[in-house]
Amino acid sequence: MSPLLVGWQNNIPGMENPPLESQNDVASRIARQTLDRRRPDYTDEVRRLIDAGRTVMRRCGTDSRPRVADIVAEADLSNEGFYRHFASKDALVAAILDDGTERLLSYLAHQMAKESTPEDRVRRWVEGIVSQAADEESAAATLAVLWNAASLGQTMAASHTSTSARLATLLRQPLVDLHGVDPELDAELVTHAVVGRLNDLLWGRQKPTRAETDRLVSFCLAACAPRRGPEARSCPDGGKAGV
Repeated sequence: MSPLLVGWQNNIPGMENPPLESQNDVASRIARQTLDRRRPDYTDEVRRLIDAGRTVMRRCGTDSRPRVADIVAEADLSNEGFYRHFASKDALVAAILDDGTERLLSYLAHQMAKESTPEDRVRRWVEGIVSQAADEESAAATLAVLWNAASLGQTMAASHTSTSARLATLLRQPLVDLHGVDPELDAELVTHAVVGRLNDLLWGRQKPTRAETDRLVSFCLAACAPRRGPEARSCPDGGKAGV
């Protein structure tokens, strides 16, 4: 390109060159269009890295941590492709944990929506969580991801809402419908209990039994039941608590 064309701005007589701000708007628009054209490719790359990371983690189990080289080989990408999307291996582990949590939340919400009573929605929620330990392959993959996620640095871990907190959000409305004393706190406590039991099952390489699941559901519903009648007494702060 000639120097004349490179330096051209606006040579129409009597017309001022457009302000720099306007020129920047054009440049930004073209840049956004370029990124929009590339986005499908980048989405595919990220998905391949997340799936590959999960596969390699499952292969390594709880004996060793996957290397970036192993993950990019599984994804058929390069190190450059990896670091284009993730600043570190911890960042990928956090993304895999988030991805798994989103899938579980979607599954639980779908199952709960099938029920018309809050009791049955709570049952579906409990069953959906402990079922993560029912299938041997899925249980092994889940355990491997959780084991790797436990090594996340404090800064990385703090930037991601905990899985338990996100699961608890699905319980709040059913517990409100059950007229519990404190549905938000109850949801958090029940979540800790059920997720804790899931961790025990995963680490023990055990499958939940029907009797155990039923007992867990009954426990959660009883713990969140409203306190009424003579068993309720006044607390020092004026509230109510069970004897």
